[in-house]
Amino acid sequence: MQHTRAPAVARIARALAGMLAAAVVAWGAPASAGAATAAAPAAPAPAGYHLVHTFRLGGAGFWDYMMLDSAARRLYISRGTHVVVMNVDTGKVIGEIPGGHREHGIALAPELDRGFISDGTAPSHVIVFDLKTLKVVTIVAMPNKDSDCIIYDPATQRVFAFNGDDQDATAIDARTDRVLGTIALGGSPEYAVADGAGHLYNNLVDRSEQVQIDSRTLQVTARWPLAPCEHPSGLAMDVAHRRLFAGCHSGVMAIVDADAHRVITTEPIGAGVDANRFDPGTQLAFSSNGMAADLTVVREDSPVRFTELGAVHTEPGARTMALDLKTHHVFLVTATMGPRPERATPDNPRRFPRMIPGTFRVLEYAPGAAP
Repeated sequence: MQHTRAPAVARIARALAGMLAAAVVAWGAPASAGAATAAAPAAPAPAGYHLVHTFRLGGAGFWDYMMLDSAARRLYISRGTHVVVMNVDTGKVIGEIPGGHREHGIALAPELDRGFISDGTAPSHVIVFDLKTLKVVTIVAMPNKDSDCIIYDPATQRVFAFNGDDQDATAIDARTDRVLGTIALGGSPEYAVADGAGHLYNNLVDRSEQVQIDSRTLQVTARWPLAPCEHPSGLAMDVAHRRLFAGCHSGVMAIVDADAHRVITTEPIGAGVDANRFDPGTQLAFSSNGMAADLTVVREDSPVRFTELGAVHTEPGARTMALDLKTHHVFLVTATMGPRPERATPDNPRRFPRMIPGTFRVLEYAPGAAP
């Protein structure tokens, strides 16, 4: 995600800003919010995925993580001060969850009928909402700064918020909303995953490492380097075969043995990765690369053999991703950006380009050849 804390990550954020500023592409006048545009026929992508819908949602606010509830057919998109909820079958916005200031991630606990949103204000908060009504239940104050990624661990029914500035993670009881403790990580965390058996795995972007966390004892139990991967961001897991897929800003996807704590191999990816997903139904791993404007697809042939299937052309800035495990469709988001400001201002010290109003959109990609 975009941060300003560590020098390495600041360089990545500036590079992304430059890319977005340069990518002022005319996609035509935006349709009304919620309108869907069918994709024009195109040649089949090498990876076998193609664009099937563009849902033009519009609205204000930049975006960060997404979360897709395949059973409920809902896509949650963080938009800074709120989360937008879209029906993935119709492309219609069905609600919004307010209450934030700098929202990043969304975690879902279906068995508890609860959702959780990380708000990276100082101090940070976690917004708890009802999955059925989308109403805010409570806001949990935390003694941490810059909460970013947030995940739910079903093994312990705990929520973990990963805090960039403080280089730690906060555990919350998902049933009672009580803060249980803080885990020192020894580096700046990016995305994390849970294996459902009491272990969490987290990328440390500034140290180019991964850590394993015991979700019951709240202790880091292992740490290992990701070389040749540098500055890992996105992370996904094949739970059945114990494989981790880390998207690295050095241009590779590092594939890791979660039990042996070592990199098995790497596959090339495009620039500007910010999300990775794994589909157990197809054995495909994905990397969304906003600067390269593509989606890398890697097939797991076996736990020790992997094949890069190619890159699907997407759009500039489409860096975050959600995966529908029911249809195997991939969802990305982006917007059209204006020129990069010539001068820094107090509210925009890094001269990030402004999003052109009404251009925020969701891109849906389906497997198979284009019609």
